[in-house]
Amino acid sequence: MKQLTNLTALIMLLLILPGCGDKKSKSAEATDPWLWLEEVDAEKSLDWAREQNRLSDEVLTVRPEFTELRERFLGVLNDRDRIIYPGITGEMSYNLWQDEKNERGLWRRMSKQDYLAGKDVWETVLDLDLLSAEEGKKWVFGGASWLGPENRYCLLWLSDGGKDESYIREFDAVAKKFVGGGFSIPESKGSAAWVDRDHILVATNYGPGTMTSSGYPAVAKLWKRGEDPANAVIMHRTDTANMGIFVNGGEVNGKQYVFLNENVGFYESSAYLLTPEGMKALDIPKDVETRGMFREAMLLYLQSDWTLSGMTYKKGTLVSFDIPSFLSGTAVVKTLYEPGERESLAGVMSTRDFIVIATMENVQGKLWIMRPSGDSWVTEAVPVPEFGTVGLAGSDDRSNDYFFAFSNPVTPSTLYYGDGKLIRPIRKQKDYFNATGVKVDQYEVASKDGTKIPYFIVYPAEMAPDCSNPTLVYAYGGFNSATRPGYSSITGIGWIEKGGVYVIANIRGGGEFGPEWHHSALKEKRQNAYDDLFAVAEDLISRKITSAERMGFYGWSNGGLLAGVAMTQRPDLWNAVVIGAPLLDMKRYNKLLAGASWMDEYGNPDVPADWEFISKYSPYQNLKTDAKYPTPLFVTSTRDDRVHPGHARKMAAKMIEMGHPVLYHETIEGGHGAASTNAQEAEMEALIFTYLNMKLGK
Repeated sequence: MKQLTNLTALIMLLLILPGCGDKKSKSAEATDPWLWLEEVDAEKSLDWAREQNRLSDEVLTVRPEFTELRERFLGVLNDRDRIIYPGITGEMSYNLWQDEKNERGLWRRMSKQDYLAGKDVWETVLDLDLLSAEEGKKWVFGGASWLGPENRYCLLWLSDGGKDESYIREFDAVAKKFVGGGFSIPESKGSAAWVDRDHILVATNYGPGTMTSSGYPAVAKLWKRGEDPANAVIMHRTDTANMGIFVNGGEVNGKQYVFLNENVGFYESSAYLLTPEGMKALDIPKDVETRGMFREAMLLYLQSDWTLSGMTYKKGTLVSFDIPSFLSGTAVVKTLYEPGERESLAGVMSTRDFIVIATMENVQGKLWIMRPSGDSWVTEAVPVPEFGTVGLAGSDDRSNDYFFAFSNPVTPSTLYYGDGKLIRPIRKQKDYFNATGVKVDQYEVASKDGTKIPYFIVYPAEMAPDCSNPTLVYAYGGFNSATRPGYSSITGIGWIEKGGVYVIANIRGGGEFGPEWHHSALKEKRQNAYDDLFAVAEDLISRKITSAERMGFYGWSNGGLLAGVAMTQRPDLWNAVVIGAPLLDMKRYNKLLAGASWMDEYGNPDVPADWEFISKYSPYQNLKTDAKYPTPLFVTSTRDDRVHPGHARKMAAKMIEMGHPVLYHETIEGGHGAASTNAQEAEMEALIFTYLNMKLGK
């Protein structure tokens, strides 16, 4: 089912929308001399960032590899032969295309039949560069929510400069223009869903008292076409101390479903269904992850054991929850997938007659089709290559068409089409880097507490165990997000092709082995994720693959926090650390933007018992003047409204004051990814890999 967005995925996308970035505690003001750098657009802060950019550019952009990498990266990002993924909506395939001529992008389409036939007959629906010029904005396309089954009208998400805050505007895909007098939601932190042609459910900023402390909407209203939103009927309200309200919906088998999630915290929410009588609470676990619908049943990924009518469904299991039976008084729940040891669910999508499930077995991708058969399900394996990642790329609930991709670190992505009877490759990405003689293996190592931590290693076949091989380690370890071994042309060009060893560490905190793998690094258990990373690094050294002088770490967002901890707790393990879009001041993270919404993951630093364990790893508070740190590269964006740029700014400033050298790069636009155009991304990645090759290369 294409249009019904996964509720949990929606929240994950919105989880770090902007919040209360101007909150300052008096104690912090009194003790933190760098607090002024949290003033995002203050001229003093921007002058500081510009000066740090200048100093870093003088080191990195003058190196010959910088220009070479930037041009090659830009060539990949602009390549007209790159895979175009299907984006199926009804009988059409939609795509956002960006290249050197269309920096903001062309939103375009062709028929699904033409797409499957390999044709190149795209029709432009909206020119984002033209719209940006007309409206004086740097528009970044954020997706569309369609009104089915006609799929003529959609709610279009647009952000200025790549922020998570978006404008939502009604668009007519036949007329190829915004609907005059249509629905229009100002720049906000919320969400919206179609109810019917003349009604939408909207959670947004309705003024004082309608936003939570995390910066999300606390109120959802039912908007009627032409009506003043101020007069719209309130359908649900939550306490402003909670995380917020999120809505979504779509047409399934001719019926329009609209859901609302009231999140108390990041992992605790109550789900509601819009009915003619109003919002009806769904009797499902508060920590469940929803994974779309199949026919009239919600698909639920259980994060804890669930006992219902005498039956216990185990955490990590995928079940179906039949909505009509629930509304009639007795919910029917069926088990679809129950993982074995070292297995977990990776993804779900629905077609007309069956469900497609991607799973991981020891972090290696598998694919299955599940067909209903009476009161049970019949499961069949879909043959896929071994030793890599299976990614679900799209499906259509009006047919049995579905798409998936496969890749591994040295095998470019191949896009496959299936219909339940056969599968066939329809697109293959070109080899963007020379992987001749490069091998991929999987090792594991015991962490500090004895837990076995797997990791993938990509290396030249002729690599000598002489401790001298430049090695880059990547990990994430948070928010139940699995890190999988896929193909990256950027990493391949910037590192693997140059003879570097690349390591993907599957540390705790992610979703590689289901909910328990995630839970084992929450809050007071956070140190487990860091110990896992250190165990992998030490294992690489003990195997004589590399040494601390030749090893670096790269982390982004939560991984940026991981990078900050790696540098401050174990500076002896690294000679380079890329700290991207990071959280670093964990004493104040809950007061910056939407940081309060992550307290289910990290804990509340304002609670003494929580601060006791947070304070042990918070990078900003654990910097020492007399320590010997590797020179880090901080990367952030002025327009990042997920993780406040003040984290990177303050950490860099504090290190400089202590006499520790740093490199720093802050882009003005680009949001959490620190880039909103191909040219910006190419430059940022060139800086990162120039730095890594400079610090770790032979």
